[in-house]
Amino acid sequence: MILYVRFRPAPMHETGGVEAALPALLGLAEDISPVVQALPPDAALVDVRGAERYFGRDTAQLGSLLRVRALAHCGVECAIGAGPNPMLARMAAREAGPGTTLVVTDDEAAGFLADKPVAALDGVGATTARTLCAYGLDSIGRVAAAPLAVLQRIVGARAGRELWERAHGIDRTPVAPNAAARSVAAERAFGRDELDPVRHRRALLSITEELGMRMRGEGQVCRSLTLTVRYADRSTTTRSRTLREPTAHSATLTDTAYRIHESLGLQRARVRSLALRAEDLTPAERAARQLTFDPADERARRIEAVADRARARFGPGAVVPGSLAA
Repeated sequence: MILYVRFRPAPMHETGGVEAALPALLGLAEDISPVVQALPPDAALVDVRGAERYFGRDTAQLGSLLRVRALAHCGVECAIGAGPNPMLARMAAREAGPGTTLVVTDDEAAGFLADKPVAALDGVGATTARTLCAYGLDSIGRVAAAPLAVLQRIVGARAGRELWERAHGIDRTPVAPNAAARSVAAERAFGRDELDPVRHRRALLSITEELGMRMRGEGQVCRSLTLTVRYADRSTTTRSRTLREPTAHSATLTDTAYRIHESLGLQRARVRSLALRAEDLTPAERAARQLTFDPADERARRIEAVADRARARFGPGAVVPGSLAA
């Protein structure tokens, strides 16, 4: 069986999120099964077929074990869906409440899917859903009852085959382990719901300095940044932006983070935490850098290298930007 685990902060830990805690949460899942796929910012897939035999526990019991460990170690609650493949597990997780595990077996799959709208299927977007509804195929059960040839005439040969399989509960997507190694994240939670954009930018500066230092220390660069804003009502907004070139230069990361933040137009939003994830990590020696003839840029990079050496010797707080020193 496959678990789709959705993490969220427990009520007694409302001031924090799960973005920065995701690596630790994945580590807890890997104590149960080595086949864990990270789904940032707040979810994971866990293949527990081998773990069921190893621990002598069923799927629901393994889900309970993971929930207890996540709450005890990280202050995070889990809503877990379980199914024979990732699609069914993900759909089950949508209906599972916090602190519960909803298990859908092979025998239950047809009944579980039958009355759901066709748009609930993976890979069925708004346009495809409208097309199918125009032919009266507005539920997954009706799509499953339609002949394969009919679906292929409506949406195309390949898409029709995939639609037919998913409507019958078939998903051939594997769980890809160790996906978390391709990203690093950091988070800042505010002591109170924060409306001041200056404090938002200060938190982003702190995060990008941390991420840049970590990536440079590990000899890595990232290709994109993802910002997750968590609000007072626990809702979130997530936006990503691809960098012009792979980098671990803090100034570039900061500028990109600021632009993502500005694009959200938060104004008077009550922000509880900000999390930033550097994605698509690659070794720095494999990344090409566009040469510039800007002496200020070169000087900033030399200063950054000196600061990194000072931090390595005296600690991460030895050198910080002036606006963070207060």
